[in-house]
Amino acid sequence: MKNKYVLFLLLFTLSLGFKAHASAENNTPYLYILGVVQDAGYPQTGCYKKHCMPGWNDPSLRRGAVSLALIDPSLNKKYMFEATPNFPEQLYQLEVEAPSDRFQLGGIFLTHAHMGHYAGLMFLGHEAMGASNIKVFAMPLMLEYLSKNGPWEQLVKYKNIALVPLTDSKPQDLGSLKVTPFLVPHRDEYSETVGYRIEGPSKTAIFIPDINKWSLWKTDLAKLVKSVDYALIDASFYNDKELPGRDMSKIPHPFVVESMELLKNLTKKQRNKVWFIHMNHTNPLLITDSEQSKLVRDKGFNIAKEGIKLGL
Repeated sequence: MKNKYVLFLLLFTLSLGFKAHASAENNTPYLYILGVVQDAGYPQTGCYKKHCMPGWNDPSLRRGAVSLALIDPSLNKKYMFEATPNFPEQLYQLEVEAPSDRFQLGGIFLTHAHMGHYAGLMFLGHEAMGASNIKVFAMPLMLEYLSKNGPWEQLVKYKNIALVPLTDSKPQDLGSLKVTPFLVPHRDEYSETVGYRIEGPSKTAIFIPDINKWSLWKTDLAKLVKSVDYALIDASFYNDKELPGRDMSKIPHPFVVESMELLKNLTKKQRNKVWFIHMNHTNPLLITDSEQSKLVRDKGFNIAKEGIKLGL
């Protein structure tokens, strides 16, 4: 019975995309997925439609806004990408995976000033954690927004956070890791928007949770996927039928079907580098056994889930 239980646990972790070489028990850095949904999470506030009700009725089905952890056991450091409204739960997930008695939180990397990507900074503040000088890595307009607008400026004033400027295409050296921001086109009402290239000792990932249509970016997506080991890319909407009654041309995210079409000529091994992430609460990819989820997997692509580890 014990051996059957051990086998079950092994198969379960493998089904989540667990990489045997990626854990806090050895010295290999890795990414750890903390959240996979669009800014408002799943189920979304005020949504009581059929697709949201399972999440309200069963807390185990709820999903947090998109966030990654970067864990480096060789230097006992951990980092987060994005500070979401689900920050308390995600910080706890990170604590369980990489406890603070060994791993120091080296900082938080932000992509842009939309709600689901920075609002969680409030939990570091005077009314909550009362954190001390947590590094926040961001681009110039993002840092200006945080330092000149309340309540975020109070985090700076009280030294709950320490702002660290980033430069487009310039690597941030983290010892055995490098993190490089790169500008992407998006709705930039308050700040610029970036994706990140994350380089480990042996593997590289890109993280692009938010972008307008791929055609509006000068970078060739297929070539980019070929150049890395993991590509975690914007999957806000599956197709243009997802929001009946709304003009989806005014919400210029790449549809999953568009991304798959752009990448169809890659080999299956190359397509397997892709992890669709940042899914809207309406996206059928949130349903593991949906027809759309099965199709995506059959074509060789991956769908991001919380708890997946990707070795670097």
